[in-house]
Amino acid sequence: MNNQLTLSRALLSMPISATVPSQDEINGLRNFDSQATGAIYDRYFPEVFRFVCYRLNDEILAEDIASDVFVRLLEATRNGRGPNSNLRAWLLSTASHVITDHLRKIYRRPTEALSDDHPDPQENPLRDVEQREREIHIKAALQTLTVEQQNVIALRFGQGFSLEETAQALKKNVNAIKQLQFRALAALNRQMVEIP
Repeated sequence: MNNQLTLSRALLSMPISATVPSQDEINGLRNFDSQATGAIYDRYFPEVFRFVCYRLNDEILAEDIASDVFVRLLEATRNGRGPNSNLRAWLLSTASHVITDHLRKIYRRPTEALSDDHPDPQENPLRDVEQREREIHIKAALQTLTVEQQNVIALRFGQGFSLEETAQALKKNVNAIKQLQFRALAALNRQMVEIP
């Protein structure tokens, strides 16, 4: 139960953008108006960053990839392939593709990063150890899911997307999203039961 609660807290702690860009901002983006483009960047960069950071667990890399997503937005807009209706879904879908490309490169060339985490000596060491173990197990469990399942979990629980928004972002129908979510949660539940 604690493991599921920890997973829920970790995923739900990410706030989402509640505002939708106005048609003027989208038109400004298409006209490369710096004020409109800046407003869109300011509004959506934190959300794209959190999505990437959740998937990769690396803030520096997440910042690079999130920035790359906005460069791709400008390139796609310049080439007439930018978003037509749902900018948020377009950005997160593009982020998902960039993450997948990045992971393919990493799996070809595995490396191990050193941890910069230093525990606070004034905190309860036993609680910290238990929390870190749960986080490690949760991350390991999430990594066993398929890329599509990870994306569904990240969008549904990490970003708070509805089924319809998730389906649109991943270019699938709602029933496919329900099935992916069900299978992902079942797989996570099986793995989390094994954790003490």
